[in-house]
Amino acid sequence: MNKNIIQITDLKDMLNKTGEIYGDRPGYKIKVSEGKYKTYTHKEIRDMINYLGTALISMGLKGKRIAVIGENRYEWELSYMSVVCGTGIVVPLDKSLPANELEELIERSEVEAIFYSGKYEEIIEKIKYSDKNKLKHLISMDLEHNIEGVYSQKELIETGKKLVEEGNREFIDAKINPEEMQIMLFTSGTTSKSKVVALSHRNLASNLMDFCSVLDADSNDKVLSFLPLHHVFECTVGMLFSLYLGAERAFCEGLRHIMQNLNEYQITFASFVPAIYENMHKNIIKALEKEGKLETVRKLMEENKDKSMAEKREIFKDINKLFGGNIRLFLSGAAALDKDVEEDFRAWGINLCQGYGLTETSPVIAVETNENFRVGSIGKALPHVQAKLEDVDADGMGELVVKGPNIMIEYYGNEEATKESLKDGWFYTGDLAKIDEDGYIFICGRKKSVIVLKNGKNIFPEEMETLVNKIEGVKESFIFGKQQSDDKEDIKINVKIIFDREIMKEAYKVETDEEIHKVLADKIKDINQIMPKYKAIRGMIISEEPLIKTTTNKIKRQANLELINK
Repeated sequence: MNKNIIQITDLKDMLNKTGEIYGDRPGYKIKVSEGKYKTYTHKEIRDMINYLGTALISMGLKGKRIAVIGENRYEWELSYMSVVCGTGIVVPLDKSLPANELEELIERSEVEAIFYSGKYEEIIEKIKYSDKNKLKHLISMDLEHNIEGVYSQKELIETGKKLVEEGNREFIDAKINPEEMQIMLFTSGTTSKSKVVALSHRNLASNLMDFCSVLDADSNDKVLSFLPLHHVFECTVGMLFSLYLGAERAFCEGLRHIMQNLNEYQITFASFVPAIYENMHKNIIKALEKEGKLETVRKLMEENKDKSMAEKREIFKDINKLFGGNIRLFLSGAAALDKDVEEDFRAWGINLCQGYGLTETSPVIAVETNENFRVGSIGKALPHVQAKLEDVDADGMGELVVKGPNIMIEYYGNEEATKESLKDGWFYTGDLAKIDEDGYIFICGRKKSVIVLKNGKNIFPEEMETLVNKIEGVKESFIFGKQQSDDKEDIKINVKIIFDREIMKEAYKVETDEEIHKVLADKIKDINQIMPKYKAIRGMIISEEPLIKTTTNKIKRQANLELINK
C-alpha cells in the first residue's frame, strides 16, 4: 500500500505539485528512429503544456470546447492537458470511428477547435467546411509550421513560449473549478446513439489518488501506452498515472510490436485487454510444448506455488525475459480475464491483476493488487468508492451499484438516461456481480445480455464464450438463446463460431466447411460434458465473418442477433 499520496484538487494542481518533485525525471521516451530515442523530462512536459495552453487562450479559445483525435503519442497527451488545465472543455474522439460518425460527434459536441494527427487530415478538412458545426480552428500534430487554414501544434508551443516569456500568465494562473464539466466523453454506444459522459477534475483527480494509493508503483516505473487514449481507462491509468507519479512513458507501435516494445523500453507497468494476455499465454504454452518443456514447467509451478512473487520470478526467469524481465504489474481491464491465464501468469511470478471500471466512473471502481488478490475477482473497491448489490437473488447475485467522488456529473443533455443510471448518488453499472465476505467483487455478466431459461436459470453468454474461444482455431464466438418452435417458452443455447481456416487446416487437417463444422461440433460436445445439462449448447453456426463489435471491441449482442435471424 503506497501511503505517500500527494493530495490534489484538480489536474492542474497535480501537474504543479508533482512537477516540483519529479521535474528532472524522464517523462516521455520517444523513438525517433530505430535505436534512437528522445527523452522529455517532466519539467519539459509541463512547460510545453503551459505554452500550448497559453497559445490556445490567445486564439480566443478560453472556455470553449476543443476535440482531440489521433493515435497514442505524446502530442495527443499535451493537447488534452493544455485544454483541460486552464483553457476549456476537452472532447477526446474515438480514432476508429468512420468519417460520418466523427462528423456527427463534432457537430453534437459543438467543438470550436480540433487537434488531429496527419492520418485524419482529409476527414477533418472536409468536416471544417460543413455549416452544421462550429469548427473554427484546425491544429495539426504533425505539421512543422502553420500553413493557410491549419495551425501547427509545434509552432503554437513556440508562440506560447514567447507569450509566457513576455509575462502572459493567463493559462498558468487559470483557476479550475473541480466540480464543473471539463471532459466530454462519448460512450462507445452499443446502441445507435452514444451518450455523452460529463466528467469533472474532481472525478479524475479522486480516482487517480485512490488508484495510486493501492498500487505498488512509483517514479521508477516505466509505463507502456497501448490502449486507445480517448478511452478513459488509458487516460487515467496510463497518461495521468504517469504524470502524477513522475514515471516514464513510452508509446507502443502497435499490436505486433508489444513484446518488442516491452523489451526495448524496459517496461515495468502496462495495461492491456484480456485478449492480449490470453494470446501471450497461448504462445508461451505452445512454445513450451514444442520444446517438450511443458510438463516440467507445470510440475515446477505446482512445487513452487507457495513461494513469493520474487522467488517465482527467479525460477521462471526465462518466461519473464520474454516480457523484458522488468514487469512489476500487468493490468487487465474491459472484459473478464480467463482464470487459467491469470493463475499461470502469477505462478510464473508475473503480477497480473484485474481491474474494473466504466467511463461513467472515471473509470476505476475496483482493482486487484499484489496483496489483495483473488483469482476470478476484480479485487476490492477503491478506498473512496462504495460498492453494493441491488436486487440480490437466492445465489447472492445482484446488480453492482457504486458511489464515490469518481462518479460522473451526468449524461450531458440526457436527463432521462441520467435519472435511469444515477439514483441518490448511486450509479447503476448494469453489471451483475457477487461480493464475497472479504469484499472481493466477482462480475457475472451484463444484466442486459443474460439469457433466462424456462426453469429460471441464468446463462451468462460471456462465461460460455470464454470456454468456446479456447478451442484452437476459434477466433471468437457468440452465445445466444433460440426459442424452440414447438415450445415458445423453451429456449435452447446456440453458438455462432468465427473460425480461422488456416489454423483449422494446420491443427485438424480439415479444409471444407463441412469438415470444419464436424470438428467444432465435436469440440462443443466436449464442452457440454463439463457443463450442467441446462447450459449445454444445442446448435451451432460457423462463419469467417467477424462479429459486429463496438470500437472498444465489445460484442454488439442485439446487432449480431438480428444478423443471425435475418
